[in-house]
Amino acid sequence: MKRCVIIGGAPIGRYDRIRALLEESDYTIYCDSGLKHREALGKAPDLIIGDFDSYERPDTDVETIVLPTVKDDTDTMFAVKEGIRRGFEDFLLIGALGGRLDHTMVNVYSLLYLDDKGKNGAIADDFSVVRLVSRTPAEIEPKWAFFSLVNIDGSAHGVTIRDAKYELTDAEIPCSFQYATSNEPLPNKTATVSLKEGRLLLICDYE
Repeated sequence: MKRCVIIGGAPIGRYDRIRALLEESDYTIYCDSGLKHREALGKAPDLIIGDFDSYERPDTDVETIVLPTVKDDTDTMFAVKEGIRRGFEDFLLIGALGGRLDHTMVNVYSLLYLDDKGKNGAIADDFSVVRLVSRTPAEIEPKWAFFSLVNIDGSAHGVTIRDAKYELTDAEIPCSFQYATSNEPLPNKTATVSLKEGRLLLICDYE
């Protein structure tokens, strides 16, 4: 099954890093001003979605869904729901972090929405790749300089970190005290994160 890549309008500086994550088989959705990244990313759209309040609607034969400006979903969130409706299991959001804080936070919380629907989601920007740890343990390869765990969904219980500079065993991370920041995989080791209850953002940083 192809992966659904959703491209929003947040700033991208390291196009080389983002291009390295893309695959030829990806189904690519551009959201409104995300179209400004098209040339630099070198990916043609399979679908365009937006209310076009921040970018001129393109004159194209590519399938386009025009949204009303007054709506509950952001353009990116609508694209996530449309990707689910079209049967995709794996999602990558880019151009989704940075710029407006409200949009950034809504895009981060889309990972919870995807998880609720039993889908796999990740968000990539110039500095990191963000995904969710919930039912399945996560691995952090030694290529990552740092990784952090952030609780955005109640309290996380039974958190265990192995093969990392700072390890945990059966710990709790509440939303009110985020202490699992800037950890590191041990040299030539793949760190692992698991938990018994709750959900955590796993943020893997390049440097």
